[in-house]
Amino acid sequence: MSRRRIRALTRALLASGIALFACGTAGAAVWHPPATLTWYWQLQGSLRSEPVQAYDIDGFDTSPATVTRLHAQGKRVICYIDVGTWEKWRPDAGRFPRRVLGRPNGWPGERWLDIRQLHVLEPIMTKRLQMCRRKGFDALEPDNIDGWENNTGFPITAADQVAYNIWIARTAHRLGLAVFQKNDPEQTTVLQPYFDGALDEQCRQYNECSDLQPYLAAGKPVLDAEYQSSLFPGFCSADNGDGIMGALFNTALNGAVYKPCWTLTG
Repeated sequence: MSRRRIRALTRALLASGIALFACGTAGAAVWHPPATLTWYWQLQGSLRSEPVQAYDIDGFDTSPATVTRLHAQGKRVICYIDVGTWEKWRPDAGRFPRRVLGRPNGWPGERWLDIRQLHVLEPIMTKRLQMCRRKGFDALEPDNIDGWENNTGFPITAADQVAYNIWIARTAHRLGLAVFQKNDPEQTTVLQPYFDGALDEQCRQYNECSDLQPYLAAGKPVLDAEYQSSLFPGFCSADNGDGIMGALFNTALNGAVYKPCWTLTG
């Protein structure tokens, strides 16, 4: 199915029900990240020091003291949490009933979740987001919100995914967290009003960066993580030209590779 047909189908499926998610957000003030947000992403290993505006780090593995230290340096801190797959090593892994666990997603110890069963996932994910807020994070990076495009083992539709993604965004906002759309670029037109920016992996490599234009038009940041070293620094000219904040990382996200594009301007 073409992307145009997917977008049209998603809009049609949501036309009657999306208003349920569109009402105003109550609760704490939410950080509004700037369109030109310099950022650093590391999910494992000893945290390296970088002169950026925002750090994106693991929500479970990061202590409140680390968040406080980064705040003292004038940095915003983004909480990485997986909301679309089950990870067997997480402390709350036993809370997920077997019926919501699907096929492996390609990473050891991870399985896709049946996001259609929100009544099961809601209390688990809410506690995860509350943990991010309790530790002092400013924003959320909810990973794997694109199960509908993958072989999850469940008949997840585009509309199912949109409904779940918007629930994640609204819950984050109610807790006072900004929230970034993680991948799922094909549904950006529908999702953009609910998110404060986007973090996409390899949008240059897979020619998907144009799908994220609604964020740029709205003055929200688009963060591009590329992993193929042969594309650097070539992809940077395109990212810088579009106003996308791109950087090269390694897939382990352990701090071994970090080459930001914005340092190549001027």
